[in-house]
Amino acid sequence: MKNIFKNYFGSVLIIAGLFVLYWLVTDVGRLLDPLIFPGLGKIFRALLASRKLLWRGFLSSMRLLFPSLSVAVLLGVGIGTVVGLNERLKLLFMPIFRALNPIPPTMLIPYAIAIFPTFWLSSASVITVGVFWPVLRSTINGIIFLEPRWIDNARCLNLKGAKLVFRIILPGAMPSIFSGIESGLIMSFILLTVGEIFGARAGLGYFVQYYADFAEYDRVIAGMFVLSAVVVIIMFIFDRIKNRILHWTRKR
Repeated sequence: MKNIFKNYFGSVLIIAGLFVLYWLVTDVGRLLDPLIFPGLGKIFRALLASRKLLWRGFLSSMRLLFPSLSVAVLLGVGIGTVVGLNERLKLLFMPIFRALNPIPPTMLIPYAIAIFPTFWLSSASVITVGVFWPVLRSTINGIIFLEPRWIDNARCLNLKGAKLVFRIILPGAMPSIFSGIESGLIMSFILLTVGEIFGARAGLGYFVQYYADFAEYDRVIAGMFVLSAVVVIIMFIFDRIKNRILHWTRKR
């Protein structure tokens, strides 16, 4: 706990400074349009008044985010491992991956809505696609750039098949894989918000868009605060998990 406070003390100060600056230009100086930039007091009152809606929205968003994220990671690591270990598959599929990868996942939203019977499935499919590509790419790259001597030494110890993959190849590629998962996780928050804006009836993104349509910007900013806090907490937990698994990569 002491290390956490020490590591993030500067970040907390910067955030507190931004809150003070916002308070000065809105509540004190009234330099901004109060309709679009309501004061901090009004925002916090809206936050308290909307806490039940925000909690339901949070639960709805997490029910959409984590299954999509899990499927994308499993598919990305699984397919990436198979392709990364097979030269013929790399030659066959890498041009296809490079052609499909640049397509923005948000462009798939109308097609997903037309194909899938429910909003949940259409949104989940878009999030899955958006997370899948960076995980796939990082898995393949992690295997390609693995130290050849590691595999040679493992084979000298008669490691092959599944033992070689799970004891040498995947652990060696894990830093690259986690880098891809981190990129996919950031992308998933963007796609989650966009997906909820377009067709949801609940969720943090839906909450923000719903009150923006009615110009209730105190609730809009309150929803943005909650969404930002959720992203920060999830990324913090992810970093802790990553550091625990990749403990040998941490600087002493």
